[in-house]
Amino acid sequence: MIPYFTKNFPNNHLLIKFAGLFLLVLSLCCSLPQILHAQSISDIANIKVDDLTDAQIRELIRRANEAGLSEFELIQMARIRGVSEVELEKLKERVEKMDISAVGGRLGATASKREPRKQTDLNEISQGLFKEQSDLIGLEEEPSPYFGGDIFYNKKRRLTFEPNLNIATPKNYVLGPGDLVYVDVYGQSEKYYESIVTADGFILLDNVGPINISGKTIEEAEGIIKNRLSSFFTDLRGPNPSTFMQLTLGNVRTIKVHLVGELRLPGTFTLSAFSTVFNALYAAGGPNDNGSMRSIKVVRNGKIINTLDIYDFLINGNANLNFQLKDQDVILVEPFISRVTVIGEVKRPKIFEVKDGENFSQLLEYAGGFTDEAFKDRIAVTRISGKEKTVSDIFNDQFSIFMVKGGDQYTVGRVLDRYTNRVQIKGAVFREGNFALTEGMTLGQLIKNADGIRGEAYLERASILRTYDDLSTEVISVNLRDILSGNSADIPLKREDVVRISSIYDLQEEFYVQITGEVKNAGTYPYSKGMTVEDLIILAGGLRESASSKDIEIARRSQDSNVGTFSELIPVNINVDLTIQENPITLSPYDNVIIRRKPNFTLDKLVQVEGQVNSPGIFAVTTAEERVSDLIKRAGGLTDYAYTKGATLIRRTEFYETESEQLRRQRNLEDLQLKLQADPNNTEAQELLLERLFKDLGNLPVDSAEGLAAIESKRETLMGIAETKTGLGQIKIKQREAVAIDLEAILSNPGSDKDLILEEGDIISIPRQLQTVRMRGDVVYPATVRYENQKGMKYYINRAGGYDIRANRKRTYVVYANGEVSRTKGFLGIRAYPSIEPGAEVIVPTKGPRIPIRPGEIIALTTGLATLALIITQLNPN
Repeated sequence: MIPYFTKNFPNNHLLIKFAGLFLLVLSLCCSLPQILHAQSISDIANIKVDDLTDAQIRELIRRANEAGLSEFELIQMARIRGVSEVELEKLKERVEKMDISAVGGRLGATASKREPRKQTDLNEISQGLFKEQSDLIGLEEEPSPYFGGDIFYNKKRRLTFEPNLNIATPKNYVLGPGDLVYVDVYGQSEKYYESIVTADGFILLDNVGPINISGKTIEEAEGIIKNRLSSFFTDLRGPNPSTFMQLTLGNVRTIKVHLVGELRLPGTFTLSAFSTVFNALYAAGGPNDNGSMRSIKVVRNGKIINTLDIYDFLINGNANLNFQLKDQDVILVEPFISRVTVIGEVKRPKIFEVKDGENFSQLLEYAGGFTDEAFKDRIAVTRISGKEKTVSDIFNDQFSIFMVKGGDQYTVGRVLDRYTNRVQIKGAVFREGNFALTEGMTLGQLIKNADGIRGEAYLERASILRTYDDLSTEVISVNLRDILSGNSADIPLKREDVVRISSIYDLQEEFYVQITGEVKNAGTYPYSKGMTVEDLIILAGGLRESASSKDIEIARRSQDSNVGTFSELIPVNINVDLTIQENPITLSPYDNVIIRRKPNFTLDKLVQVEGQVNSPGIFAVTTAEERVSDLIKRAGGLTDYAYTKGATLIRRTEFYETESEQLRRQRNLEDLQLKLQADPNNTEAQELLLERLFKDLGNLPVDSAEGLAAIESKRETLMGIAETKTGLGQIKIKQREAVAIDLEAILSNPGSDKDLILEEGDIISIPRQLQTVRMRGDVVYPATVRYENQKGMKYYINRAGGYDIRANRKRTYVVYANGEVSRTKGFLGIRAYPSIEPGAEVIVPTKGPRIPIRPGEIIALTTGLATLALIITQLNPN
């Protein structure tokens, strides 16, 4: 029907569309009742798209495709039939989501929805390119010594030369079996075809028949197909056609290429039909160390059709990408032609393959040219000549005419590490370094070129180190002061002279002073003339709160030559506010200022009372003689429920890790800093204080607790005793211990020996009235039982089930609530058990495991008894 309208109405495109629309409407009128089953022709306007299956939608698309209608025209046809706008939107959405290729055609602009061109058999290609290369054996980690040897394979990176599939279809691309082609007819007539080239070289187009295009380029195949289709689409012909045709390559086929010769991995590889010789070489790992890179041949049908020079790509970037491989091509890599070596000052010192007729200028281009320090006037050559080697030189005007030869070794030297016009000046000048020696230059002119001497220069003596032609040296000493003042003649300089002007500080030790003791930042500081003790204290951040301004001394190195005198002590008094005094004592180099602590200075001492007092809490110790009774009185006395016999004093041992004054001060300042930061309404003075805190806290030294050396010494002594006395086991060093006190006696007789003086960190714990006794150790059932007045220890032992089998009865002891301990005593088999009080803990130790007597011990025991009996009988014969 379409060709009829085209033939009789060649210029009436609307008429053709009308015919197509008419045919589709007619077909739908005939088929829709069968497709929808439950609806008649008169109900087409009431079609529910949601009720249509995918197969029914495909049928609509197929019929529209056969009529040459676009998606828009299909929707318009449905609108003419009376389908509602809601259903039209649903139909449009279903059509857009439908896979058009599944119905063998397309609608109008559907060609734009084609997927990007893909490479077929990609897995097979990838196996050849990557897996085989990763299994290559014997590849070195170092760069290849041959120029271009690592371009096709390198363990750290891969240059794949992968062909780009997303390019316009090359007109010279030769079609073959496996290629997918698209044929688009557009214009007054529209049609779409897609077909794969068969093994026989044909494509099969619907209603057209087979067309042989194998072995043809894209341009040639397009002409063949257009000529065939012009019989069906007459508008394709003539000088002014109204219908047009385009041939496009779809997915790309693969080809088989054979790589033979000097390759890392020769063999047959599956490659993309877009591949070039570089792709094939990459698949085989490139030429091996014996392979040529200058003459790689492509053999097709027994004839050499192309020769590739990889150096042309490496040097000029010419990869000859227009030449594409064909199926069953052979790539032959022959052994290298000849090689030369270039070493020294070139940018690529490597081994190069050279062809006949190449000169040194070309070789130098392969080597990347000279480096900046190369000696370019003469190149040394070592050449093989008959049975021996010869050495010759190439001068810079012979580079282009000197022909290279296999086996040559070219050495490019460096310029000499020497100067023709250099003099140097070092030391106390403003600009040290190298200077150009001009004709008639003198020492004074060189100093002027160096911007003059510095203030600390030692003018009484300077030296000139002069080097002669035989490389011997001489030191020339001069009085620099006389030369600069003009009292002595200036000295002319020579090449390679080195002038050295010393600093006065180079000729003496560095001066410093020290400050130790009660300052914020004790340490070593630079010495200056006229420095006083106050100046040094200010440098050290000022005095600490604990510093004594009346007990300061300077330890000065003794100038006395008498043996045994180390230093001279100079007492110093300063004002606390560090104001200037008349005739102050000035410091000398290496003085050590020692600032001692105030007598009896200490920070606040805190103690704590917990338990049954009227005002428990933390208290500050007021005097050095404050005792337990004073603290109980300050805490409001005991409550009615206090159990005085259970009162305990918990005291720090000498091993307690006391926080040093410096750390405690730092912690207090950090707390102040946080509070100031949290307040958004600080005054100007508070903001300045906060700024000082940020500065000072970052510079505070971290000093250790006082008495650390003594504590460590005691710790080591105890450890030594434990190691020598194996029976002691491991001694546990505690930081706190409970001290048993008799609070009743203390309160009844304050100030007595039992009334202990308080120390920093003491905790007095006074429990509530206790009513239980705890049983622990080797009893049948360890438990806590109710205290019974006037009951002895045996009563409580029985309440715990009695002694266990291995109980050590005679070592039973009692720990009372205040920490005191009382043990069981015995005399002539009579045991006196300690009394029991509320809160006491009865502990029954064990005898330990029973050790069985070994046979040897039994024999020794019986032998000893028999010997004893024999002695007795001998002493008493009657």
